[in-house]
Amino acid sequence: MKFLVDAQLPRRLVYHWRDIGFKAMHTLDLPHGNRTQDDEINTFSTREQWIVVSKDRDFVDSFLIQGKPYKLLLITTGNITNAALETLLVAHLEKLVILFEKHSFIELNTTAIIIHI
Repeated sequence: MKFLVDAQLPRRLVYHWRDIGFKAMHTLDLPHGNRTQDDEINTFSTREQWIVVSKDRDFVDSFLIQGKPYKLLLITTGNITNAALETLLVAHLEKLVILFEKHSFIELNTTAIIIHI
């Protein structure tokens, strides 16, 4: 499983996922870095089958209308610390991986995992 972490999320997520054996990259790793446009992220994600991890609701619109990105993990935690976000993702990562085997759009907040598609 491959995760592409969007600009507004901490790069440390990438390092953690890599440490436990997943492929992961941050938008900072793309040629245009954090200035990479959403449509470029969507094209890359779809072509290379990377799950986009983002707080950006624009990805929800493009997913529902265009079927891009390949898969989407929408983070809707509101303002929490990076440490709290990392703890939350670590706690739910195993379940998220299982869910992404059958589903394409999942939302994670501080109290629930919501399967949209």
